[in-house]
Amino acid sequence: MARLELHTVERDAQIAELQTRLDDTRDEVVRTMAKLQSLSSRAEAASSIAEAEVALGTLKGRVGAQHPDVLEVSRLVQQGSAEFNKSNFGGAFYLASQAKARAAARGRLGATPAAPRANEVTFAVPIRLKTVTRGNVREGPGTNTGIAFAIDNGAALTALSMTDDWIRVTDDTGRSGWVFRTLVVKP
Repeated sequence: MARLELHTVERDAQIAELQTRLDDTRDEVVRTMAKLQSLSSRAEAASSIAEAEVALGTLKGRVGAQHPDVLEVSRLVQQGSAEFNKSNFGGAFYLASQAKARAAARGRLGATPAAPRANEVTFAVPIRLKTVTRGNVREGPGTNTGIAFAIDNGAALTALSMTDDWIRVTDDTGRSGWVFRTLVVKP
């Protein structure tokens, strides 16, 4: 257990380092676009920022205002607006596009509810899994809940959170529910 905890800490540190590098790279792209006098017009940038704000509102409604993806999309929208105000329309367009892509990715992966269950732990990032046998995805964490849908052996799922021995998952079509931990493995 201690070894797994250390491995998790190591992965968290790697993710933090990669996020820092991504942020630095994104800042460099914005600075470069300001220098290049991008072909993006004021209208294109304004339109893209408006679309990103709509995507942000939709995402907030789905996962709640404090979800990490909402905070990241909000930060990108704010940065895009700041670049727009500096007349860096290319940089604003780029940041708004990044915000829309992040919001859309969360939409494709499914969303955890705004009010998680007691003892439910939301994963920092969605985790891809596959089933090891045919089984049922339940409406709640327990065999006493209804069956949401059936899964075949080898089916791809995305894990979003966990409570006790049950994992909240979504499939590639957007269906969601709970699966017992022994039915899935990392691909």
